[in-house]
Amino acid sequence: MQTSQIGVAAFRPKHLDAAVSLSSQLGWPHRPEDWQMALALSKGVVAIEHERVVGTVLVTCYKEDGATINMVIVDEAMRGRGLGRRLMDEALRLAGDRPLRLVATSEGLPLYEKLGFQETGRILQHQGVVGEIAAPAEAEPASAADMTAIGDLDRLAFGADRGDLFSCLSKVGEFAVVRRERRVAGFAVVRPFGRGEVIGPVVADNLEDAKALVAHFIALRPGRFLRVDTTAAAGLSGWLAEQGLAHVGDGVAMMKPPVEPAQTVPTIFALANQALG
Repeated sequence: MQTSQIGVAAFRPKHLDAAVSLSSQLGWPHRPEDWQMALALSKGVVAIEHERVVGTVLVTCYKEDGATINMVIVDEAMRGRGLGRRLMDEALRLAGDRPLRLVATSEGLPLYEKLGFQETGRILQHQGVVGEIAAPAEAEPASAADMTAIGDLDRLAFGADRGDLFSCLSKVGEFAVVRRERRVAGFAVVRPFGRGEVIGPVVADNLEDAKALVAHFIALRPGRFLRVDTTAAAGLSGWLAEQGLAHVGDGVAMMKPPVEPAQTVPTIFALANQALG
């Protein structure tokens, strides 16, 4: 049986229940609310066989600056039929000429390499129930007046304008900042996700500020389940494990075309954004 018998359609809210089932099949923790947020910020397609959703992909565009490809899922019963490639072809069409990023699982890595994506780093997933720690003096809650500076700093770190994402995060999450000479020098955000909450994105110009931003949220949530996804290069992994956030999995950060992001500050990415999933 060929994938020509499988149709593709625009990803609509009516497909969300099926999408949740597909991500659960992989052991991913996404709640309906997590999928809703991702879809609200993205365009996507679903693969359908006999009125049943058997695959998904989302493309989150950041104006014309770039895009991320998220939630590439093929039903386990449909694998080996070229459906992943078909979903990626649809994603590339939706993205147009924008530079692309994604985080690959080991299963998806060969396909993405064939499509011209190249590795730019490793993503380390940390999660667990945190204990009690002292609140760091260096970090504090952000104010509404800080959001412009936060957006500017993220654009510098990420290399694209993620204004729509941050507008959404400001409604569902909490922001913290580190200040230097009264200016915002780093920030982090926490929001509900999966089994608890996810901290990220985190942007700081040194490792100690990154620790302070993450610790700010940990200190407010003793006994809670948290997740932080960091880059291997950031140097945060060992410290996260000491806080009760065990290293539970890896991903491969990839870009197409294969150019390094124009970062001037370290960035600890959350996969639930790349902040979406």
